[in-house]
Amino acid sequence: MLSYNRAFYELLNKLKGLYDDYESAAIAHEVMHHVTGRDKLQRILEKDTSFSAAEQSSFELMQAELLRGKPLQYVIGHAWFMGRRYKVNEHVLIPRPETEELVDWIVQDMKDADKTISVLDIGTGSGCIPISLKLELPKAIVSSCDVSSNAIKVAKENALQLQADINVLETDFLDADKRAALGQYDVIVSNPPYIPVSEKEQLHKNVKDFEPSLALFVPTDDALLFYRVIAEFGKTNLNAGGSIYCELHVDYAMATKQLFEECGYASVEVRKDMHGNLRMLKAK
Repeated sequence: MLSYNRAFYELLNKLKGLYDDYESAAIAHEVMHHVTGRDKLQRILEKDTSFSAAEQSSFELMQAELLRGKPLQYVIGHAWFMGRRYKVNEHVLIPRPETEELVDWIVQDMKDADKTISVLDIGTGSGCIPISLKLELPKAIVSSCDVSSNAIKVAKENALQLQADINVLETDFLDADKRAALGQYDVIVSNPPYIPVSEKEQLHKNVKDFEPSLALFVPTDDALLFYRVIAEFGKTNLNAGGSIYCELHVDYAMATKQLFEECGYASVEVRKDMHGNLRMLKAK
């Protein structure tokens, strides 16, 4: 059986063919923690300890999955978002730090609201956006929707696990009749599909080969498709004084801003994320 030390370095060296040194080390440490249940310091102190048969088997399976490009979060079955653990699988996008910034923007804007606010999240995936909003804004009435029945199942499991009372609906938002039944809201939020299929080959292997195409790519190769539909929906389903918040494709950020302005929104703001990229929009 491999020792903790040997297993870590074996995986680290193999991962360097897929990731940079920093990310390879972070992944290797997370795998070792998942397999052994011991944190980094404990493993250093016990570096010559050998795997049990079960640990060796688990390590080998995880290593094989990682080396074919499968993202760590799918291999271990969970991801972290705003300090909370979410179940994830190949049916939902892996929650990302940039989306945390979008959620925090909404929380800061709404935390002192003098009324009960209603929220709709469009394209919920794992449920990380609506669940976080409900837990950070307990008085809010939060609904979410997704076209994928498999994503809906994951979102409901996460809502139950995290004790977030949200309404999760399976619906095709691009279908005019179905979205017309969604009701009125003070806040509409979405991290919609916005990558043209023509850009697929530019993505990292672990994104394009493993994350759900339905959540990544616009069906018509029109990067603004969902934003256009969301903007039109907001004109009839957003309460007076309400706001739309969206995550953006950095290359189309200003075009999305212009789209909302041309749809008649009075105030449209675009913000940069932690990396300095234009990635978030608010339209009132």
